[in-house]
Amino acid sequence: MKVNSSQPVNAEPDPGKIWGLHPNIFFLGLVSLMTDVSSEMIFTLVPLLVLNVLGAGALAVGLIGGLSESTDAILRILSGRISDRIKKRKFLAVLGYTVSTLSKPLMYIASSWGAVLAVRFGDRFGKGIRTSPRDALVADSTSSRERGKGFGVHRAMDTTGAVLGLAIAAVVIYLMQGSSLELGIKAYQRLVLIGVVPAVLAVLILLAFVRDKGKTSSNDYQYGLLRDNPILRFDARFKIFLIVMGVFTLGNSSDFFVILRAQNMGSPVLHIILMLVLFNVSYAAISVPAGMLSDRLGRRRIIVLGWAVYALVYLGFATASSSWQIWGLFVGYGIYYGVVEGVARAFVADLVPEAKRGTAYGYYHGVVGLTLLPASLIAGWLWDTVNPAAPFYLGAGLAFLAMLCLLVLVRE
Repeated sequence: MKVNSSQPVNAEPDPGKIWGLHPNIFFLGLVSLMTDVSSEMIFTLVPLLVLNVLGAGALAVGLIGGLSESTDAILRILSGRISDRIKKRKFLAVLGYTVSTLSKPLMYIASSWGAVLAVRFGDRFGKGIRTSPRDALVADSTSSRERGKGFGVHRAMDTTGAVLGLAIAAVVIYLMQGSSLELGIKAYQRLVLIGVVPAVLAVLILLAFVRDKGKTSSNDYQYGLLRDNPILRFDARFKIFLIVMGVFTLGNSSDFFVILRAQNMGSPVLHIILMLVLFNVSYAAISVPAGMLSDRLGRRRIIVLGWAVYALVYLGFATASSSWQIWGLFVGYGIYYGVVEGVARAFVADLVPEAKRGTAYGYYHGVVGLTLLPASLIAGWLWDTVNPAAPFYLGAGLAFLAMLCLLVLVRE
C-alpha cells in the first residue's frame, strides 16, 4: 500500500496552533533552544580546551569531533528504526536528552583529551538516541505544504539557543580572562557549571509539553516494519541523495576546525565567541525564510544554493590573510547552515513515506555522522602535515562536486 505522506494519519483532535504550526514544533524548538544554550557553553570551546589547556594537537581535535559524531550517527540509525517500530518517538527523545544532560557536568573534571573524548562520546550517545525520533516527530506534526516552514522554525529556535549560550559564554570569558588569546581552565569550568542548568530545563519542557502523534493505520504500520534491510525498500532518489550527502560531508569536517582557523589567524578567545554569535544569528535569521522558500521553489534548488555558499566560504577560510576577514566568513558560514540544515531534513521527509520517516532520518544522520569521522581525521592530518588552509580547499572542492551530483542525479 502506498502511503500518502502529505497528511499524517492520526486519531487525535487537531490541537490549537502556535505560529500557525502544531504545538509540537514550538515546544520541540524550545527544547532544542535550551539544549543549545547548554551545549554551546560547554562544547563549542572544546578544540581550544584541547589545544590551549590540555596540550594536544589538531589530530586529537579531529578524533574527538569525528569519533563522537560517528557514534551519534550509528545510534541515529538504530533509534530512527526503533521509533518507527514502537511509535514512541517522545520516549526516545526524552531518553536521549537525559543521557546528554547527565554527561555534561563531567566536563568540569576532564583533565586529558581522552577524558574529553569520553564525555563528548556520552553527550553524542544521547544525541544519537534522540535526533532521528525528534526529527520524525517534527515531520509527523506538519503537512507537506508547510514542512519546510516547520523545520525552519525548529532550526531557528535551536540556533537562537546557540546565540544565547554563546552570549553568556562571551560575558563569562570577558569577566574572567578579558581578551586573552588562549582559553583558561577556570573560565571553562565556570561555563560548565552554568551550562548544566538549561540542559535540565530542556528535559523538563520535553516531558511536560511535547506529545507523540497518533499511530498510523495498521497497513501503514506494517509497511514501516520491514524485517529485511529497510534501505533496500526506499525510493532510489533517497538512496542517491544519501550518497551525495556522503560526498559533501567528506569535505565538511568537524566545525572544530573553523574555530581553530580563527585562532590560527590571531583571534583571541573572546573574539572567536563573538564570531560564533554572528554565525548563529545569521543561521537563525535565514532558517525560516529558506524553509518557506523551499516550500515554493523546491528543496533541491535551495540545497544547491546553500552548498554554493559553503564552497565560497571554505575557499575564504583557505585564502584568508587577516583575522578581520574571518568575521565575514563566520556570517557566511551561518548563512550556509540556515539555508541547508532544515531544508535537507524536510527533503528527507518528502522522499519517504510517513511510516518510515524515523528509519529514513536514521540513515540520513547516519551517513552524515559516519562520514564525519574520516572527514575530521583527514582534516586534522592535513592541518598538521600540510597547512591549516588545506582542509578548507578539500571541503570547497567536494562541495562543488556534490552540487553537480545533486543537480544531475536527484529529482524533486
